[in-house]
Amino acid sequence: MISFMYIILALLGLGVLVFIHELGHYLAARWVGMRVETFSIGFGKPVYRWQHQGVEWRICWLPFGGFVRIAGMEKEGGKEPHEIPDGFYGKKPLDRLKVVLAGPLVNIIFAFVFFMMLWGSGGRDKNFSAYTHTIGWVDTKSELFIHGVRPGDRITEYDGHPFNSFKDHLYAPMFGDKKIRVQGTKMDMNTKEEIPFNYLVNTYQHPSVLEDGIKTVGILGSASYLFYESLPGNKAPLIEGSPMKESGIQYGDRLYWVDGEIIFSLPHLSYLLNDGRALLTVKRGKDVILMRAPRVNVGELRMDLEHREEISDWQYEAGLGGVKFVHLYTIPYNLNDRCMVEETLNLIDRERQEEVFSEPPFSQREQALLPGDVIIAVDGVPVTRSYELLKQVQSRQAHIIVDRNSPAREPIQWTGEEPSFVLAEDSEDLEAIAQSIGTKFPVSSAGRFVLLDPVIPKKRSEFTLAPEKRALLQAEKMKQRKEIESWKDAEKRSQALAALEEQDQELLLGVWLQDRQIRYNPGPVSLFVNVCQEIWRTLSALVFGYLHPKFMAGPIGIVQVMQVSWMVSFKEAFFWLGAISLNLGFLNLLPIPFLDGGYVCISLFEMVTGRRLKPKTIERMIIPFAVLLICLMVFLTFNDLMRILGRFFRW
Repeated sequence: MISFMYIILALLGLGVLVFIHELGHYLAARWVGMRVETFSIGFGKPVYRWQHQGVEWRICWLPFGGFVRIAGMEKEGGKEPHEIPDGFYGKKPLDRLKVVLAGPLVNIIFAFVFFMMLWGSGGRDKNFSAYTHTIGWVDTKSELFIHGVRPGDRITEYDGHPFNSFKDHLYAPMFGDKKIRVQGTKMDMNTKEEIPFNYLVNTYQHPSVLEDGIKTVGILGSASYLFYESLPGNKAPLIEGSPMKESGIQYGDRLYWVDGEIIFSLPHLSYLLNDGRALLTVKRGKDVILMRAPRVNVGELRMDLEHREEISDWQYEAGLGGVKFVHLYTIPYNLNDRCMVEETLNLIDRERQEEVFSEPPFSQREQALLPGDVIIAVDGVPVTRSYELLKQVQSRQAHIIVDRNSPAREPIQWTGEEPSFVLAEDSEDLEAIAQSIGTKFPVSSAGRFVLLDPVIPKKRSEFTLAPEKRALLQAEKMKQRKEIESWKDAEKRSQALAALEEQDQELLLGVWLQDRQIRYNPGPVSLFVNVCQEIWRTLSALVFGYLHPKFMAGPIGIVQVMQVSWMVSFKEAFFWLGAISLNLGFLNLLPIPFLDGGYVCISLFEMVTGRRLKPKTIERMIIPFAVLLICLMVFLTFNDLMRILGRFFRW
């Protein structure tokens, strides 16, 4: 019932935008002395009609649009349109321009009014990730990753366009050429030094999106805070069977550090949980450091007989006799009996070798161990003998440091100068806890930071789901498989199928985490200009073929956007009413016959040349474009329905 109410509000809001557009035409026509015959909201068969001041007013069953019919648009009683004195073509071109421009102009003015109302009400509450310049995740197979761009770095420009919001991560690659220039600054997490970067990189298919045509340069998301808070309705954020239940986490905690890395987003967290690395506490000379070493199967390593026999002995001492030798996990280093690194071991498969010892490494903690390094703990568990190390690497547990009672929980006013995501002033407290993991004197808390109890992540398939939910997920998986199998590119098809199969094996913490809220309230002029720029970029991308029309929203998609915006808040609805009104105004000004812009061109032609276009000529121009626009609306509506149905089945 509530959802239906928001749909009604969405339809009413869009109806208002159509009404004011047509009202602009109507009032201007009456002002210059034209005779208005019909004022219609919507198309198709009228649901309700009435007469007022000689005008037939209609409300039609298809509410996506409307029109004002002015006398003299067609022949009347054998008279040519220009021979009808109070008709559209019977008036001089300047009067026609006034009438035609009035509709779009009213939409543009009302867009600014909506933006003024939004600004006056204090702006919208948005997620920090929507506008931050801080990068949340980088595709590890991208050129930017190879160039050293990492989560925590900042993006400033795409192809010379200043970065404004998270949408630019998607729009810039899709609206740009095959290569685009990416500018920003790299952040050294140790020295806090900022180093500018400027790279020209290729765009490519987004690795996380099945639909062809969605491109990226490798930046797959913006940074987001990960707060543990109760969900709406005071629901617990823990999924049933969550391994976080006994970790000691509390409401208000922010997941800040996991297994040696500050966390910048959910994909970043997922990478750390699923990359198959163990957290090692290593003694290097007089220093104790944390490193992340890959866990590999013994069968993947290139070893001599002596080394294999040594690991077999460790297997026996560790009580792992029930595990097949080739299925044992280990780290790719030759160790002596006291866990000292003697040399690095190579893997049999070259591609796997490059994956395990990636260059460049993800972070300093993932650099290769050095000869002479002594491993004193694995995943926080102290070890002194190599058989103990072998036993510990068979399982996986994560160490999580939270920022407790952080003032960053409170919403902030977004001024363009975003708050520091990394708590540089408290880095010594964080380091005190981190460096103590796996040592004789562990530190469980320092300053605002608290080390949770170790957590053993669970596979997605291990969580308990209701039978109907599991059936829906299986049905969606089968649907995705069929879609992927229809792809022509064998390499992409193989990679996508492998990723689909890996989903059930993905390790999760079983917890809902929320971003920090900001109050985003730019001035109405700034908001107006930003939306205009977005409209222009979209139109340019469509014209030059960078953007496929299937990614545009049709009538149903627009209604859905408005429905969701009303559900969020009236402020969000104000923004979308303004944005849609501005789109309606500018799109109607396109120089296309059948749209207002087409009539503008006809009037200007007559003003410049002093010649009238024949009615038949105008008709021949309008009809083909009218048919094309109708076909486009049908196409967009079909895509809207497919997107909605796809989301329904995924749910």
